[in-house]
Amino acid sequence: MAIRSDAGLFGYERALVRRGLGPVAGVDEAGRGACAGPMVVAAVVLDHRRLGLLRRLTDSKLLTERVREEVHADVLAAAAAVSTVVIPAAEIDQTGVHVANIMGMRRAVAGLDVWPRYVLTDGFAVAGLGAESLAVIKGDLMVGCIAAASVVAKVTRDRIMRSLHERYPEYDFAQHKGYVTAAHTAAMTRYGPCEQHRLSYVNVAALAAPAGETRSLRLEDRVAMTSLRGVTETA
Repeated sequence: MAIRSDAGLFGYERALVRRGLGPVAGVDEAGRGACAGPMVVAAVVLDHRRLGLLRRLTDSKLLTERVREEVHADVLAAAAAVSTVVIPAAEIDQTGVHVANIMGMRRAVAGLDVWPRYVLTDGFAVAGLGAESLAVIKGDLMVGCIAAASVVAKVTRDRIMRSLHERYPEYDFAQHKGYVTAAHTAAMTRYGPCEQHRLSYVNVAALAAPAGETRSLRLEDRVAMTSLRGVTETA
């Protein structure tokens, strides 16, 4: 599918709709590279009658936290359907981050109230989405519905990390959101990993102390907990 370079943020979706392939969903995730907290995957179908609400929409990483919250509200107002999937650290440890990401994308699309005829994903192709799909390099910067999904995923995850900060203030999750920073590493070194850390990650595993010396849980215990809790999904 050829898209003109000046087609703008919504060029992909408009081209697909003109070809009778709408509605179009965009999918993206937040937290893939973090070593603590969940990964959040979002799928968004935009209502093309309300795109005027999204003048500030772009890749969530390019927005300040305050503006991102405001754009998140704009996305919800302009969306025909939104679905989010929260994948806990224990499930990421169990399946691996890439498999968890792909499974999350499938669940997010399946959770949409409006069934898409076409799905656009950020960066890499995903099979099993239930519709034709296309991977777009730098999709969160180039494609409106993917950018919208990136904002929903990022804001949802940041809110979760701020909530986890209340339970585990010693790790300062509200500040670094579970990503690897000097301060986060220092906290893990001092207190050991907790159950919100991804024990399959090398940097976390290296700091895990013997059982009983920290608040961390053994990987096999966390896998069992995951099978009981499942994945939180909201539409």
